[in-house]
Amino acid sequence: MRSARGSSVKEDKGKLPLSWFMSNRKVVLVLGSEHDYAFTAPIRSFLARFRVACDLRIASAHKDSERLLKMIEEYEKLDERIVYITVAGMSNALSGFVDFKTKHPVIACPPQSTDAWHTDIYSSLRMPKGVAPLVSCDPENAALAAIKILGECDGDLARKVREYQREMQLKNEKADQRMQQADAS
Repeated sequence: MRSARGSSVKEDKGKLPLSWFMSNRKVVLVLGSEHDYAFTAPIRSFLARFRVACDLRIASAHKDSERLLKMIEEYEKLDERIVYITVAGMSNALSGFVDFKTKHPVIACPPQSTDAWHTDIYSSLRMPKGVAPLVSCDPENAALAAIKILGECDGDLARKVREYQREMQLKNEKADQRMQQADAS
C-alpha cells in the first residue's frame, strides 16, 4: 500500500472505488514493526467492511522516534477526521508517544503474541497523566471503536454501526432459540 505520505507497505485494497479512499475520515494504523502486520488483518478487514480508509504505517517510538514525530506532524496538518490505532508489543511506548503528540484519538491494540503478554499489557494500560490512549486487546474491537469515534460526525457511518450491532443481537437471539429448542428435545 502507498499512503498519502508516500511510504509503501503491501496492502489488499481489492477493487474499491477511488472515492472511497478520498474521504475526509481515516484510521491511521501505526505498527511498531513489520512483525505486527499479520495481527492487523482483522483491523484492516473490519475497516474495509465499513468502508473506512486506512493508512498503514510502520514506526517505532523506541528506534525511530524522530521519523514517527514527523509522520504525526504531517497527519496533524491534514483537514481530516483521524483515529490512530497503534499496534506494538512488549514495551509499548508507541501508543503513549502517538497519543501525546496528536490531537486525535488513539487506540492501543497490543498484540498477544508472547508468553509475557500478561506483563507486557501494563505498558499499554499504565500511562502518565496527560497521556490517554484507549486500549482494546481485540483487533476487531479496536477497529469498531475507531469506527464509532468517526461515526460521531458521520451519520451514515453511525447508521452502519447500529446495523452491525443489530446483526450481532439477531445472531445471539437465533443462538438462544436454537439452545431452547435443543433443551426442549
